[in-house]
Amino acid sequence: MYKVLIADKLSAIGIDWLEGQQDVEIDNKPGMSPEELAKTVKDYDGMIIRSGAKVTAEVLEDPGRLKVIARAGVGVDNIDVPVATAKGVIVMNTPGGNTVSTAELALTLMMALSRKISPASASLKAGKWDRKVFQGTQVAGKPLGVVGMGRIGRALAARAAGLDMRVIGYDPFFAGSQTDNVEMVKDLIELCKRSDYISVHVPKSAETAGMIGEAQFAAMKPSVRLINAARGGIIDPAALLAAIKEERVAGAALDVYLAEPPASEAELELIQQPNVLCVPHLGASTEEAQEQVALDAAEQLVEALRGGEVRNAINAPGFDQALPSVLRPYTELASRMGTILAAITPGAIEKVEVIYRGAIGQMNVAPITTYLLVGLIAPRMEMVVNVINAPVLAKQRGVEIDQITSEKVREFANLMEVTVVTDQGRRTAVGTIFGNRFPRVIAIDGYRMELKPEGHIVVILNGDKPGVVGRYGSIFGKNNINIADMTFSRKVKISMALVGINLDQAPPDAVMDEIRSIDFVHTAHYINLPELPHDERDEGG
Repeated sequence: MYKVLIADKLSAIGIDWLEGQQDVEIDNKPGMSPEELAKTVKDYDGMIIRSGAKVTAEVLEDPGRLKVIARAGVGVDNIDVPVATAKGVIVMNTPGGNTVSTAELALTLMMALSRKISPASASLKAGKWDRKVFQGTQVAGKPLGVVGMGRIGRALAARAAGLDMRVIGYDPFFAGSQTDNVEMVKDLIELCKRSDYISVHVPKSAETAGMIGEAQFAAMKPSVRLINAARGGIIDPAALLAAIKEERVAGAALDVYLAEPPASEAELELIQQPNVLCVPHLGASTEEAQEQVALDAAEQLVEALRGGEVRNAINAPGFDQALPSVLRPYTELASRMGTILAAITPGAIEKVEVIYRGAIGQMNVAPITTYLLVGLIAPRMEMVVNVINAPVLAKQRGVEIDQITSEKVREFANLMEVTVVTDQGRRTAVGTIFGNRFPRVIAIDGYRMELKPEGHIVVILNGDKPGVVGRYGSIFGKNNINIADMTFSRKVKISMALVGINLDQAPPDAVMDEIRSIDFVHTAHYINLPELPHDERDEGG
């Protein structure tokens, strides 16, 4: 049974879905303080929040059984992501649920700003009829600069193109590509110089905080109007206030603030400016968006807890989209190869080299490398190791990771070659997938084999001489241990052989010690791996 804490007010559709899951137990406790969260969070497997709950470093000091935090929305400003990552806690958001609602709001703010809708409405309600005072401008034919060409930026661009606007795009993280609707530029200043409207749609980070500041305002036309429906502080509020008061920009529309509700002196003064339109963070405030992000958060969290796909994890790059079906079996293969190599490779790990050969080399194999690191690092750590913290732990410990891809095909359509280098030597393993479903280790240190990476495994390096296999069979037999499968490989030139054995049960330490004491045995290792998922097991083997 998975215990899930709902720490913010969540749409009923998400709660109803969770209540319908037989393996999920929920506690709906919105409005908890960070101190209360810190005391209780360790009792839950997962937590769903919105923007209200503050998941600080103190809250995550002792995460206990907590594995996943799902944010019903996009921003994760209220979560200490680095601490969560170090603790092995997945942090995921729901970026798709409010894409349309936020793009529509940005467009609404732009139109309302152009036509002076808010002050005109207030004037009429005050009993006045001042048509000339509220003469506006049309957007058709005007250049709109979109800063940040992610989902929301692209959605806004598509809608603006439908209004006959000319869209100029800039993204600080991705070069982007030219499309029929958007002209991408490489320089933010160029966008500022050319645009009559500028709308920002980038995440809040050290790189984007204050990215629209004095230098950018100096490059803008006096007729420009700015819209921020992304995150407070991306447009520097003090610089914007100065530009508004000095009439260096025509107006601004704000949906987000440094603190919410706004508290800074600059933002409070901005709100009072007649040509500044302000609303209280309404980007995702549509019935449809709230329902969608609640359902997305619930489904993603439970799927991750059940060991399925990890979607939209902001602290696990490469895991935010479903892996192509051809790569999914390689996650199992990679983690199991890592565990095997950890068991048979003595010494402190210095370097890991992974080579992907064949068609998979043309795909995003970075997540597969992360699964490999989980299997390799976990046996050497006392803390929980998963796909979220494995790369961090490897980096912290100075492990060099080399990932190489090659289209060159050998005897198999796809291969994964892993070399682990330690201060005492190196080990290499090669794996592949048979029949698109069955993970197999097909070589260890150049010894060709076909080892099924599941269950109770013994890997033995011994001298190549008659009677070896019979000796092992005799030892296991007298101890009532059944051999389920065996693979054997020789190197005749050096008179050495490698034996891989699958057993029905774990061999006692005394049995492994007896095998190691045989004069022709160089090394013998026992590895315990979980059974392969049912659809990946070879039922005929």
